[in-house]
Amino acid sequence: MKEILVCGGTGCTSSNSKEIIEKLNETIKNENLENEVKVIRTGCFGLCAKGPVVIVRPENTFYAHVKVSDVDEIINSHIKDGKIVERLLVREDDNKVIEKLDDLNFYNKQERIVLHNCGNIDPENIDDCIKNEGYKALEHVLNNMTKEEVIEEITKSGLRGRGGAGFPTGKKWSFVKEANGVEKYVVCNADEGDPGAFMDRSILEGNPHSVIEAMIIAGYAIGSSKGYIYVRAEYPIAVHRLDVAIKQARKNGMLGKNILGTDMEFDLEIRLGAGAFVCGEETALLESIEGKRGQPRVKPPFPATVGLFGKPTLINNVETFANIPIIILRGSEWYSNIGTKNSKGTKVFALGGNIHNVGLVEVPMGITLRKIIYDIGGGIPDGKKFKAAQTGGPSGGCITSKDLDTPIDYESLSQIGSMMGSGGLIVMDDSKCMVNLAKFYLEFTVDESCGKCTPCRIGTKKMLEILKEITEGRANLDDLEKLEKLALTIKETAVCGLGQTAPNPVLSTLKYFRDEYIAHIVDKKCPAGECKALCNVKINPEKCKGCGLCKRNCPNNAISGEVGKPHVVDTSKCVKCGLCVENCHFNAIHMS
Repeated sequence: MKEILVCGGTGCTSSNSKEIIEKLNETIKNENLENEVKVIRTGCFGLCAKGPVVIVRPENTFYAHVKVSDVDEIINSHIKDGKIVERLLVREDDNKVIEKLDDLNFYNKQERIVLHNCGNIDPENIDDCIKNEGYKALEHVLNNMTKEEVIEEITKSGLRGRGGAGFPTGKKWSFVKEANGVEKYVVCNADEGDPGAFMDRSILEGNPHSVIEAMIIAGYAIGSSKGYIYVRAEYPIAVHRLDVAIKQARKNGMLGKNILGTDMEFDLEIRLGAGAFVCGEETALLESIEGKRGQPRVKPPFPATVGLFGKPTLINNVETFANIPIIILRGSEWYSNIGTKNSKGTKVFALGGNIHNVGLVEVPMGITLRKIIYDIGGGIPDGKKFKAAQTGGPSGGCITSKDLDTPIDYESLSQIGSMMGSGGLIVMDDSKCMVNLAKFYLEFTVDESCGKCTPCRIGTKKMLEILKEITEGRANLDDLEKLEKLALTIKETAVCGLGQTAPNPVLSTLKYFRDEYIAHIVDKKCPAGECKALCNVKINPEKCKGCGLCKRNCPNNAISGEVGKPHVVDTSKCVKCGLCVENCHFNAIHMS
């Protein structure tokens, strides 16, 4: 039987993959092909830029940008006549047609461990999961390993927390196991709030059972019978699939009492977050689960000893847990041979921004940014040059072109003023203003601050005010000195890790792009042309065709000219909204 896999992740679902699935099933029924072909809705395949994605197995044919109107041709040509629909194939490397998924540069240069079943199974079918080694690690643990052996295996693997801090996972598990107290908890942090990040969401949408299995193993290892998955309510597909998976696991004897016929007892509950970024901080997350306002606690004591409801608590994020089953199955020695000396295994990144292949990638630790951007990501669109990449979201920093060949691991990124973070990787071309980027992240931080401590509540707001003055041409060099001093003070005095890292985008851009700050302040000019207050709209008379589209779209009647002749802008009337730039079909208008 052939299988037609259709991406059911959030991205493809928003582009009508649900309707594609319905049309496929309808057409298969009408053509009496039910015994010959099966449609499977999967999670995210990763290559979001090509969605909606459809894969036909066993050929592994990869179809991109599929529409509902393409379904009849896929069924009649590929399924019935065995002829591939070439117009739906991906083209890369000088327009070379790529037929199979494994031949795409995006996939063949990755090492998919955490994502190995995402896009490969139906996440709402536990039988499909079990056929692909689901719960096999749990069975092995309960029948063949002691609690100490489980923790030792995780420790030897070298796995570090994938939530940002990179704390050794085995050590954290050991701390909770040794903590005093009969009642203990396992918590999964699925409150993924970084702008542009969708790693945890895609794992939960594509293979929720991997996280459930890992949490049961963790419960066995530390002596816990209760777990919580804290996931943001803005992830409805992930929440639904988690709920389905938990109910299926409970029905099949993987959750509850006497798990897989043993005396092990463990159960899970989902807790929905209301979208507060600060609840991604582990102690604020615990406060939220307890029904309180999500604000960080002062540490110590740490959650390993005093956590949820005052009990010892193990907290790991989604990606960390998703590594556990495969480490148990293949062994710590296998896993520790991937990556670098101090950063073992792989890392999942949400690759976005000015990049051809926007999507989800999993690569071995130690790979360079250059390989991710150009070999996997397909490079920068429109012939533009790479300027910087932002890792770690609002808590991270910039990687510039001179550091493109720096290995991506915890220590190396820290040395150049950036950080791994949870895995957001935003690529920027040479049209981006780095001062404006810093302002964007500060706006996010100010909006999301819980307000508990003065440095974050007031300090970040003052930093944002200075950045606005700079981008609007009203600042002086003294303001730049104040901005840097404020950033360093907040970094040293904020209560939680989110507050302490909030100044990082400013400090990083100041370090590598100080000349842009100087241009904004001294020359009253934005070199990238992004800060509208410092730019003028200009029409190139050689390119302008006089179509009048810009004139008709100008909200302030600032553009004049006759049909067929170059138009001009009255800068005294122009409000620099950019509508004329967006509507010009001849690239004749620009802001500078």
